[in-house]
This record gives sequence, C-alpha cells and structure tokens, in this order.
Amino acid sequence: MLHRVVITGVGALTPVGHDVETFWQNVVNGQSGAATITHFDASLFRTQFACELKNYDATQYLSRSDIKRTDLFTQYALIASDQAIKDSGFELDKMDPFDVGVIWGSGQGGMDTFEEQVKEFALGTGQPRFSPFFIPKLIANMASGMISIRNGYMGINYTTVSACATSNTAIMDAFNYIRLGKAKIIVSGGSEAPITPASFGGFSALKAMSAHNSEPAVASRPFDVNRDGFVMGEGAGALILEEYEHAVKRGAHIYGEITGASMTADAYHMTATHPEGIGASKAMQLALNEANITISDVDYLNAHATSTSVGDLSEINAVLSLTGTEKTKLKISATKSVTGHLLGAAGAVEAIICLLSIRDSVIPPTINTAILDPAIPENLTIVTKEAMPSSVNVAMSNTFGFGGHNSIVVFQKL
Repeated sequence: MLHRVVITGVGALTPVGHDVETFWQNVVNGQSGAATITHFDASLFRTQFACELKNYDATQYLSRSDIKRTDLFTQYALIASDQAIKDSGFELDKMDPFDVGVIWGSGQGGMDTFEEQVKEFALGTGQPRFSPFFIPKLIANMASGMISIRNGYMGINYTTVSACATSNTAIMDAFNYIRLGKAKIIVSGGSEAPITPASFGGFSALKAMSAHNSEPAVASRPFDVNRDGFVMGEGAGALILEEYEHAVKRGAHIYGEITGASMTADAYHMTATHPEGIGASKAMQLALNEANITISDVDYLNAHATSTSVGDLSEINAVLSLTGTEKTKLKISATKSVTGHLLGAAGAVEAIICLLSIRDSVIPPTINTAILDPAIPENLTIVTKEAMPSSVNVAMSNTFGFGGHNSIVVFQKL
C-alpha cells in the first residue's frame, strides 16, 4: 500500500524576503532581488551583481555557538526549516522520533568555508593551521545533520546533490520514503550560499551568467529574445512532507498534495541541456503518469527557465512535446526573474511558489521579459509583467542541473 503525501509547513529565506509571506508577496508583485554584489569586490569579474540576501544577520535566528560551527548554507537551512517546522505545528513529543527524518539538498555545500580556510592556509605566516570546524562546516550533508540535531529527529537523514535539480530531488526522495511507509514526516528542501569569489568567479568564467551590470534588476529575463544568462541567488526553502492520514488526524493545515515526481538524465553534455528537451520531456511525462493526469490537467508550470539562450528554449521544446500545437489552459512563468537562480535551493523555493499559487489562485509573473522569443509558439501562455489571477488545482515544478539532471514534482490541491 502506498501512502498519500501532503505538505503541512513551508519556510523561506530568500533575496526577496526572509519569511514566506514577504517572499511570496514580492514574487507576486515582481520585485527583483538583483543588485550589485556586496559580499566581496566583484569588479574584476565579467558579472558583478547577484541576488543576495538583504540585511542578513544570523544572530537574529541562531546562537553564537551555532553560527561559529556552521557555514552559511547550513545557517540558511536551519532558519528556513525552523520556519517550516513552526508552520507545520507537529509535536515531536507525541511521535516516535524515528518517524521524523530530514532529506536536504545543497549543490555546493560549504563553499564559503572552503575558500576562507584554504586562503588562510596558503597565506598564513608561521605554522599554518586549519580550523577544527573546517570539515564539519564544509561537508554538504551537515545541513541535514544539523536540522536533525537541532530538533531531535532520528529518522531517515541524508543529503542530495544533483546541481540545480538538487532540492527537487530531495523532495522526490522524501515523497517516496513516506509513500513507502518508512517515515511519517520528513523535513525537506535545499539551501545554497554560492556568492563567493571562487564559486561566483567560476560561473562568471563559464559565461553562464548575465553581464547586464548597469541594470541588475532587469538582467534576469527568461524567454526574452535579448536574454544573456542567469542571475545567481542564495538562500533556502523548506517543506514539511507528511503522511496524509497522520496530518489529518492531528488537524494539520495542508497546502497541497504531491502526486507525482520523477527524474531522468539527458546523457548529453556537462553543462548544456539537450536542445530538444528529450530528457526533460520524459521526466515531465513520468511525473504526470504517476499523478494519473496529463499535461492538459496542469494549470501552472513553474519553469526552470534561467534566462539562458539554449536552456529556455530546450525547456519550451520539452513542454511542446507534451502539449503539441493545441492551446491548453497551462500557464507558464519563470520566477527566477525575481529571485535569481538559487542553484541547489531553487527547486524548494519554487515548490513553495507552486503551493502558494494553489492557495491564492494566482500565477506569479515572469518579469523583465519585454520581447518574447519568437521561437516560442502562440499556443503556450507565458505569464509576463504582472501576476495573473487564475484558479490553480495542479502545479508542476521543473528543475534541471549541470550533468544532465532533470527533476520534476507535481502538486495538487486537496
């Protein structure tokens, strides 16, 4: 017997809001989080702006001891998961702690710690030393470990890594473990703190990021004919996945149900998506099959669309392989135009957007898209400029990552 899986709590720490409702209102209102970088001097790089967390102060959320022993990506995970756990309202003392797990994702882990420590070692005078916290802060699984330690969750606990598909992969894994009866509740999502000289410089050298330095707020322009690359972001998104009967029994608020999830690989290129979207199309179809619906039943697609010339169109080709040339009720938007691309945290943040679009019956906009790429056919509806009021019963979230990873999750209204 497979169990139904619902979402009973959400938490977000993003460039456009440090809590879910602020984040959501800024996404709906199309308020860009992009600005010139303040974390370090990026003047020598091709790209010099990003979607940083604004006015982030860890001491508002965490103890000094926790701050000392955690990298930023783990801090972000703890803050977002705290929000989601509080929102869900489940009480551990009324449960078996082995029934509650954590499956978290991060594409890079403790990059800030790695850079800082290696730099100190290389430039140190006398006998160079590494901090005893170097490895614990660096390793990517520490976010899931620290969420578990902080809350006493003793069930399934590990970290997924599939580049920018990472947190959708984590959500899918959590979904499957609960379906199989191996957990009652799993804290899932992703966090990323990639705005560091090495990480940012590497992406800049790849020429994958927009170089629209004069006007950062309009740089991320998915589907626009003049798009020139993605805008990096940082932060975290957290979701509480729960077995349906368990949630109902305790009277939990339910945001929606996960009814399908799937992964495929492009087997094509290290960094580029397949131009025809073959792997993405198959992943979407498998997720829809699992949900026992078709693309014609989907009201909203939160597209991966990062504002790259090849990637946006390969995703459109994947969608077209399912819709054909027929006009459907499907509405598509790319909210990375607002938040930037949070890499391993993107899927979790966008999952929350899907759930809130279901809750509030609104499709958030793709901002900055002034001239729609003529390669996008008229039978597809891209929501641009302003949010669109629209009933949403089914929402689908696409994420794709370097290495050819495709991860799709389908959410439905109860």
